[in-house]
Amino acid sequence: MTTIGLVINPLAGLGGAVGLKGTDGTAAEARRRGAVPRAEARAVEALRALRAFPIRFLTSAGAMGADALDAAGINDFRIVHVPEGLETTAEDTRAAVRACVDADVDLVLFCGGDGTARDVAAAAGETPILGIPAGVKMYSGVFVVRPAAVAEVLAGDYALREAEVMDIDEEAYRQGDLQARLYATARVPFLPGHVQSGKEVSFGNEAAALDGIARFMADLIQAGGCVALGAGGTTTAIAREVGIEATLLGVDLIVGGKLVVADTDEATLLAQIRKAGRCRIIVSPIGAQGAVIGRGTGPITPAVLRAAGPENLVVVATPGKLDATPTLFVDTGDPALDAVFGETILVICGYHSARRMPLVRSSGDS
Repeated sequence: MTTIGLVINPLAGLGGAVGLKGTDGTAAEARRRGAVPRAEARAVEALRALRAFPIRFLTSAGAMGADALDAAGINDFRIVHVPEGLETTAEDTRAAVRACVDADVDLVLFCGGDGTARDVAAAAGETPILGIPAGVKMYSGVFVVRPAAVAEVLAGDYALREAEVMDIDEEAYRQGDLQARLYATARVPFLPGHVQSGKEVSFGNEAAALDGIARFMADLIQAGGCVALGAGGTTTAIAREVGIEATLLGVDLIVGGKLVVADTDEATLLAQIRKAGRCRIIVSPIGAQGAVIGRGTGPITPAVLRAAGPENLVVVATPGKLDATPTLFVDTGDPALDAVFGETILVICGYHSARRMPLVRSSGDS
């Protein structure tokens, strides 16, 4: 029987939908803005797929693990750690991991984002780790592409590999400055198509392709209507072509070719979509990693995608970026919505040119 240590960061991803780009030091502000915790639901989704597996769980009390196991209908677990206070901390995460490692678990399964991954890797040592994605960014190569993929990895012919644990300066990130840094490497069960790669920050000079994408999307934006413009360098080039100053690492709302709300949130997007009746959402996948939705796109929630219509999601990327990212994936947080996107997705990669790219899907999507 496999023994797995389960550690959940209950605050992970709290700031995403409300436009805070992370939760470090902002949990109270996220709650004030109406943020809803998502880590437990993401963990339960993964755990339900593991109920038939011969696994014994060791975990932390309450929201750090035991509550999710109860909700998933898993009874075979033992509590080896109790958090210090009502508001859990990074030290609680590290202490919970150390308790699991001291009890000789085969794997630490954690739920959180890049900050949680840093804490888990620091405490796990040589013990393999695997992440259930619940944060805002998740650039590290230790996360499954979606929660249900945990079961597919553990049931598959996986290999242990060294993966990068990366994180960014969240305060700089909120100011539009992406400072990604490698903090550690960790041993991770890897199964192609189920565990993501780390983020690649740049792809060299593809000025002509980028210019073509920018002109093509500028034509679309200036034709009128509502447009939500996602984060990244490609979408920033589009904004520049339109003549607006985009939020490099946020989502901007454009109506009638004019910037209406910079660095917007879920509630504002929903209100505008209901008013307009339609909205195009322009995003660019994270290079090498392949996330189209679900990493750094917090305000573009399942509710926003359904209101806009999944068919109005426009994906853009240069040919070089696509060459370095052979498969893409969506992880909206709603498996039924993920399945709507099918097995391939069209990506605009120049002026009036596109490439159809495969979408990684788990068996649970069907």
